[in-house]
Amino acid sequence: QVQLVESGGGLVQAGGSLRLSCAASGSIFSINAMGWYRQAPGKRRELVAAITSGGSTRYADSVKGRITISRDSAKNTVYLQMNSLKPEDTAVYYCYAEALEGDYWGQGTQVTVSS
Repeated sequence: QVQLVESGGGLVQAGGSLRLSCAASGSIFSINAMGWYRQAPGKRRELVAAITSGGSTRYADSVKGRITISRDSAKNTVYLQMNSLKPEDTAVYYCYAEALEGDYWGQGTQVTVSS
C-alpha cells in the first residue's frame, strides 16, 4: 500500500505561481513513477506531468515551459512548480503513484487561478 498526501493548492492571480507537493509513504519501493493529473469542472481528468523512478519526465503540451515536476528522493516527495498560471489551469490536482501492484491517488488539491 502507498499513501499520498498532497499540499500546496490555493487561489492565485493569473501570472502567479504555486508549488504543489505530494509526499508518499508506505510501500514506496514499489513505485515506478509519480505525477499529477488535474480535472476541471465538466472535463476529463488529464495528465499534467509525470516523473519516473529513473528521473525521466513528461508533460502535457498545454503546460510545457510553465510547469516543472521534480522529486526529492530522500523525502519521498514529488513537487509541481507551476509558473505563469492561467485561468484555464483551474482544476483539482491529483497526485498519483504508479506502483507494481497498481495505481494510487491522493485526495486532490484545488488550484484556482483568477483572471
